[in-house]
Amino acid sequence: MAIVWDEHLTGPFGLIAQYSLLKEHEVDKMFTLKEGRIPPADVKNIIFFVRPRLELMDIIADNIRCEDRLHGPHRDFHILFLPRRSLLCEQRLKEQGLLVHITHIEEYSLDLIPFDSDLMSMESESAFRVIANVKLPPEKFAPKKQNETGRDLPTEPKKLQLNSAEELYAEIRDKNFNAVGSVLSKKAKFISAAFEGRHNAKTVGEIKQFVSQLPHMQAARTSLANHTSIAELIKDITASETFFDNLTVEQEFMSGIDTDKVNSYIEDSIAQKEPLIKILRLVCMQSVCNNGLKQKVLDYYKREILQTYGYEHILTLNNLEKAGLLKPQTSTRNNYPTIRKTLRLWMDDINEQNPNDISYVYSGYAPLSVRLTQLLARPGWRSIEEVLKMLPGPHFEERQQLPSGLHKKRQQGENRVTLVFFLGGVTYAEIAALRFLSQMEEGGTEYIIATTKLINGTSWIKSMMDKLEPSLF
Repeated sequence: MAIVWDEHLTGPFGLIAQYSLLKEHEVDKMFTLKEGRIPPADVKNIIFFVRPRLELMDIIADNIRCEDRLHGPHRDFHILFLPRRSLLCEQRLKEQGLLVHITHIEEYSLDLIPFDSDLMSMESESAFRVIANVKLPPEKFAPKKQNETGRDLPTEPKKLQLNSAEELYAEIRDKNFNAVGSVLSKKAKFISAAFEGRHNAKTVGEIKQFVSQLPHMQAARTSLANHTSIAELIKDITASETFFDNLTVEQEFMSGIDTDKVNSYIEDSIAQKEPLIKILRLVCMQSVCNNGLKQKVLDYYKREILQTYGYEHILTLNNLEKAGLLKPQTSTRNNYPTIRKTLRLWMDDINEQNPNDISYVYSGYAPLSVRLTQLLARPGWRSIEEVLKMLPGPHFEERQQLPSGLHKKRQQGENRVTLVFFLGGVTYAEIAALRFLSQMEEGGTEYIIATTKLINGTSWIKSMMDKLEPSLF
């Protein structure tokens, strides 16, 4: 059989079933869903793995017509919808007279995708995308000798799958970006010393032992080279003046400096027509840290954004206001300083290399969601009841009563397991902070993380962006 993949599903599904596993179950070929003819394959059954999207039904219809013209009705076609079957999609195929060509239509309820041993995400319908791999510039991964000899450098992006199954990635993934270099340096010295150990192998037994360790050592050296290249790409950004200036403004906002007036850095960034998402992130951050913006400040930002980037972005500004990220100040009292101080959201004295608090993930700022999780475990939310009332939205604490037969006694030294479910999305910084709490010796709690979607500041703002066509104005 052959599988034809909706390309947006290959990432999520690759976390569950690798090609080698599918091959064991008689999958001979795998193709990406595209218009036109399916690549030649000597198979009887063709299965389409797709999201329930009408435009994908049109591509499937085109595929089937091409197959029928070339081979006649000698193949069986099947559709597997992820995560839900769609009557609208079936109706589209029926309108095109092709529903009768489909032998089976089923659904695969992929509700939670396991990204790692402690991380699951729903990656709901609108959020499916390639998530198992990162694509990196190929020239950074070419061997040095290849660069020196003037040979043609590779042009295909380098693809790497990143999860805790890789030893080095598991060690550095939750580090502050300023701490990664020293870890890689130590690892390089360790690997170099391990390879030098071959000179000390004198007896047959010692040589045999060294040879047995060689595959692991070579894999470790390859992994180190890959992550060193990635670290260099990251450093190119974090060492730039633009990144530093942007980070400085973010940290000033989070620590409560000059949040009540028009920010000169935001002004200059708009004047230079920096990416709109960057502007919106900073303006929203200032608004949140000031319990809203003074009306004249808000009006100024909105006017500058619309005049510079186009009036078609008025819907985006409206969406941000609806979400409460961008709003006018309705009270002279700003609760954020009280929240920041009581919950210790900003820490001046942080250790990025050997952290002792979750605030290391943002170089000073402790994610509010994770600080609340930490306080819930010890000493409990009753100690911060007044501050909780200042936060947006309701809060409650409910203990589920379990039947006596389901109670499990924890063994001495065994950690309590707590599931933290983020509705709307979770960032990798929050994940890193929760993992840090899990590793704290005095914590006594192991955290499992689930979410509706993995996000970052850019993707979150982007999800709220609507753009009217300029021709309407």
